[in-house]
Amino acid sequence: MAAVKIVTDSTADIPKEWTDKLNIEVVPLKVHFGEESFEDGVTLTSDEFYSKLATADKIPTTSQPTPAQFEEIYKRLLENGDTVISIHLSAKLSGTFQAASIAKDSIEASDRLHVIDSKRASYAIGLIVVEAAELAASGADSEEILTRIETLLEDTTVFFMVDTLEYLQKNGRIGKASALMGSLLKIKPILSLTNEGEVYPFEKVRGSKKAGQRIRAEFLRRFNGKPLHVGISHAMAEDEAKAFMESMKEQFDIQQEVITSIGPVIGTHVGPGTISISAAPIKR
Repeated sequence: MAAVKIVTDSTADIPKEWTDKLNIEVVPLKVHFGEESFEDGVTLTSDEFYSKLATADKIPTTSQPTPAQFEEIYKRLLENGDTVISIHLSAKLSGTFQAASIAKDSIEASDRLHVIDSKRASYAIGLIVVEAAELAASGADSEEILTRIETLLEDTTVFFMVDTLEYLQKNGRIGKASALMGSLLKIKPILSLTNEGEVYPFEKVRGSKKAGQRIRAEFLRRFNGKPLHVGISHAMAEDEAKAFMESMKEQFDIQQEVITSIGPVIGTHVGPGTISISAAPIKR
């Protein structure tokens, strides 16, 4: 019997136990420290990455998978008559979606292959991917899953707090957030992503405590009374992530939660100390 297979990339920062349990295929991006290259989450873990980053002379660079990598995976998954839904990092932040789209165009069975720009990063992608994979595991057909993904693309909200904009600036991913440069003395910038998937400054507040309060207030405005799927990803800030999740539980009906590490590729662009909070209403 034909099924639906879910593909994503390593920037979704989904815990491995979840990708294993839900049979999610993860295509790794790469991180480059000088002449050394590593596959995100495969040959370089988050802990190993941040340890190397702390002693690196220069900020590492990253690169997307090749179309050939996607093509090999798509053909393998499609050969049994299954449908493939492939959900990826914002096209404004990476060429990953473009590489996946090129692979799709070269495959004869592309009518059973759907490549989607999440317009998001880190577990804001993961949240969408996990829900799609859960539906696939329950036996939902591709039309039902794609409809749910469309809703999640509208509803998934993400905010992230960074300790410094240095990494975003040096890697050219800062987008509209460049307005914050030079004004970070005791300021905690709250960043988000536009509807097109570009980084922008949501608000500037003084200190982490006020930043957390402002984010929770915005979630309350958007999601008050709704059961939520909440994911918090962090870059070497697990205690802060856990504390933030507990504060969310005091105000929201969290039906599904995950705390996960920001992997090497996203970590290259946001730096240590970053916390990203993603939320979307769960379908009743």
